[in-house]
Amino acid sequence: MGFKAVIFDLDGTLLDSLADIANAANSVLEKHRFSTHAIDDYRYFVGDGVKVLMTRILPEAKRNDETIQPCVKAFREAYDRTWNVQTKPYKGVPEMLDRLIARRIKLAILSNKPDDFAQKCVAEFLPRWKFNSVLGHKIGIPAKPDTTGALQIAARLDVQPGQILYLGDTAVDMKTATATGMFPVGALWGFRALEELAGSGAQAVIERPGEILNLLS
Repeated sequence: MGFKAVIFDLDGTLLDSLADIANAANSVLEKHRFSTHAIDDYRYFVGDGVKVLMTRILPEAKRNDETIQPCVKAFREAYDRTWNVQTKPYKGVPEMLDRLIARRIKLAILSNKPDDFAQKCVAEFLPRWKFNSVLGHKIGIPAKPDTTGALQIAARLDVQPGQILYLGDTAVDMKTATATGMFPVGALWGFRALEELAGSGAQAVIERPGEILNLLS
C-alpha cells in the first residue's frame, strides 16, 4: 500500500501499562474514600485523557469539577511515583520496531497520556528505537480523536496522511486515523475488543505486533 510511516498509540498498543495506571487511580479513590475498581475494569476507563479517566471512575454523584480537578492533580502525583513499576512493552513490540526500522519506515507516537509522562515512558521503555515524533496530550494539542496532533505529526514526518498506517487499540484511535485519512489498524492485544475496533473504522485488525509487516507489503 506504499506506507512510509507508522503512528502508534502508546498505552495498550506499545506498552502494557494498565496496572500502573489503575493502581495510581485507585490510590486517588482510596484517598477520597471512594470505592476502587478492578484493574481489568480500567481497560474501559482509559484512553481519553486523565480528566475523562477521573470522571469515569468517580461515583456518579461526584462527577463535578469540585471533585474531578483535585483528583486529576492527585492522580498525576500518584502516577509520578508508580508509572514504571509494572509497565513494559508488549511481547513482540521490540521485534516489530526493529523490522520497521530495517525497512526505513518512519515511526511516531500519538497518545492521550499527558505529554510529560508519554516522554518518560518512551525514554524508559523504548530507548533503542528512534521515533521521529512523540506527542502526548498537552496545552494546545486537544486529545484524540481531535485531528490536530495526528496532522501535526504527519507534517513533522513530511509524509502525506494517506501514506501513514495508524496502529491503536481503541475506538478513539480508529476515529482519529479515519478523520485524518490515515489507514486505521486495530491492535487486538490491547485494552479493547474486536467489536469496538471494527465498529469504529478499523480497516484491518492484527492479533500480534509482527503482523503489521504484512500490511506494509
